[in-house]
Amino acid sequence: MKRMVTVIKFLLLTALVVFLFSFTHQRNNNRKLSKVAIEFLDENDPFITMHTVNKLLIQNHDSVTGVGKETLVLKEMESRLLANAMIRDAQVYVTVDGVLGAKIEQRNPIGRVAAETHYYLDEDGKKMPLSTVYAARVPLITGHSNTNFTEITPLLLKIQADEFMKNSVIGVHVSKKGSTTLKLRKHHFEVVFGTPKEIDRKFQNFKAFYQKTKKDNTLNSYQTIDLQFGNQVVATKLE
Repeated sequence: MKRMVTVIKFLLLTALVVFLFSFTHQRNNNRKLSKVAIEFLDENDPFITMHTVNKLLIQNHDSVTGVGKETLVLKEMESRLLANAMIRDAQVYVTVDGVLGAKIEQRNPIGRVAAETHYYLDEDGKKMPLSTVYAARVPLITGHSNTNFTEITPLLLKIQADEFMKNSVIGVHVSKKGSTTLKLRKHHFEVVFGTPKEIDRKFQNFKAFYQKTKKDNTLNSYQTIDLQFGNQVVATKLE
């Protein structure tokens, strides 16, 4: 008999827990959203506006206020965000107090390709359309490529990561044979870089040459600076 009472108590307690959980879950689902919180995780200037992200999230609703949590499908929201050409990754969530949150990682342009319709090359080596919100300050890419210039992605990434090169390089030209030439800000000479290999060594050699000739006040007396020959820098003077 005592064992039977214990079993009944256990069953009643289990039923109570299930009821409370279901009640709380239903009450949480019925809670109305209070606001949208959008966070950009990258350090880039915005290529997409908060308003656009907000519209992608709530879609057919004029405002998030009053929308029930039970009507939300977070995976669909994430899919809509990821379909936007400016967004690399997105996470959508809802807090217990009714805040619809979105963490956005934008795509990162590292070069702008001069084509019939200009476009960016992003850090993953993929084509990225220009933004109507913000124009990225990246090198202009010209020349020839059968792969949408993906072969120079490592070089462009290194340029972006190096403060001196980032502030100096305004253009990258690719010849039909795949050799690259760099154009610099405020200087008329060109830097013959060759194939995008041994990038760190070539950067180091160029910066050493740059500092020395700048100190000697001879920097602007050169027409080309060639970095293709090992640890040597072959410079051709203006005629």
